[in-house]
Amino acid sequence: MISVSNVTMRYGSKLLFEDVSVTFTTGRRYGLTGPNGAGKSTFMKVLTGEIDAQKGTVVRPKKIGVLSQDQYAFDAYRVIDTVIMGNKALWAALEEREKLYEKAELTDEDGARLGELEGVVGDEDGYEAEANAAVLLQGLDIPDELHERHMSELQGGQKVRVLLAQALFGNPQALLLDEPTNYLDLESIHWLQDFLVRYDGTLITISHDRHFLNNVCTHIADIDYETIILYNGGYDDMVLQKTSIRTRIESQNEQREKKIAQLNDFIARFSAGTRSSQVNSRKKEVERLATSELARSNIARPFIRFDMLRPSGKHVLEFEGVNKSYLQKDGKIEHVINNFSAAVTRGDKVVLIGRNGQGKTTLIKALLANGPGIEETDVSIDSGTVKWGHEAQIGYFAQDHTGSIAKGTTVAEWLHSFDPQATKEDIRGILGQMLFRGEEGLKKTDALSGGEAARLLFCKIMLQKPNILVLDEPTNHLDLESINALNQAIQKYEGTVFLVTHDQDLIEEAGTRVWHFEGGPDDFRITDHKGPYEEYQQQLQLAAK
Repeated sequence: MISVSNVTMRYGSKLLFEDVSVTFTTGRRYGLTGPNGAGKSTFMKVLTGEIDAQKGTVVRPKKIGVLSQDQYAFDAYRVIDTVIMGNKALWAALEEREKLYEKAELTDEDGARLGELEGVVGDEDGYEAEANAAVLLQGLDIPDELHERHMSELQGGQKVRVLLAQALFGNPQALLLDEPTNYLDLESIHWLQDFLVRYDGTLITISHDRHFLNNVCTHIADIDYETIILYNGGYDDMVLQKTSIRTRIESQNEQREKKIAQLNDFIARFSAGTRSSQVNSRKKEVERLATSELARSNIARPFIRFDMLRPSGKHVLEFEGVNKSYLQKDGKIEHVINNFSAAVTRGDKVVLIGRNGQGKTTLIKALLANGPGIEETDVSIDSGTVKWGHEAQIGYFAQDHTGSIAKGTTVAEWLHSFDPQATKEDIRGILGQMLFRGEEGLKKTDALSGGEAARLLFCKIMLQKPNILVLDEPTNHLDLESINALNQAIQKYEGTVFLVTHDQDLIEEAGTRVWHFEGGPDDFRITDHKGPYEEYQQQLQLAAK
């Protein structure tokens, strides 16, 4: 159990939450929600003890698992050791025991201490530690051959999964996970969901994955109205309850305001007459009924709509025998895409799914190699043909878009550069749709957060009005409100879509066709299913019987 009493946090003049008192009960799984900037990560750091609350107290259990946000903190350690370090008491005992065994001679005191340490190791399941850590790593798609490697040798996504295993290791009494599904593929997310549903401690997780929250959480702790409100159920349940609560409060306020207006009318008509006692009585009632100010909701809903200047031809893309490989550091050639052929027609919404590292982004970049209007420098194929159809116009959202937005300009100036004919009102309108309102349009591009950069790239696509969308992991820096808006926009879009994502709601609701990347180096294949994901899953289940 984790208990929070009268906790307040603010940054400068911005109040995040005030006098929050809430208890997170053992056996329940809480999703911590709220838009970007609401204070979710700040509250999580208060819970873990990384930062102190400006006011109030936090009571937490002795053993908690925390997802580390520093990918480089463990570079000097083996992968398997990094996981075991999640149990601090065990790791401290193992380190001290090793130092004692390194001594040439042991004193009686050393021997007694070794006995104590062996007791700690036994109590903390230390003799099975490496085996238990290996199970966690395998579930998160870290193969056995990497377990003895140093963390510095791993890629960024692999490091995140090792740090997730670290948080899960050692049977912690509480788990505090900030964005645990980031950089996880769909299979790893499913494994994590199953693990967390079986977990019997207190779970608090921040996630922008609606499907994950609905499947894992028994309760939602929502940061809004400058406080934290607990709701029963998953994310969708919270949205319904929150809407109902807000509607009821606003209705009550409206009724009060009508009553106040009637009383004020009476006071105005009879204040100069002989009914002074009745007037005074009604003045007091007005004071009693005066609507208390509601703390303003911090929910900001962007509006995404993808239009087309003109439709493409019926045959959007045809490619045959596409191959792409990379030269590894050890001089070996890794074949990523092997002889893949397909044809895409107007209106197809293709979702690319599969484990991380299997070539989804590589295929996207291969298909863009001769795409009209594409200025990316790292798009190419080794062999094969790629032919885009008549009137094809592509709007591209790169997975790594750090270099996509030029520095040294403002948000409005950068956007305007893609359509000099657009009026200032047009630019302001699109920016406003994506929550760059008023002075936000004058913000320097150098100062954009990850979420702001992603929203600005969607502004660019909406301004250009392409008939083909190529979106590679577009949800990585978006909050739930923005992801939901993107989901609806893709569903309503009349053009063609290529979408790489691990967000299951997007896959199920927006996709009409699946390219499934599967297998290993010797049996790699891409299955092309011309139908929605749910239908594809049903086929796989039937084939497995």
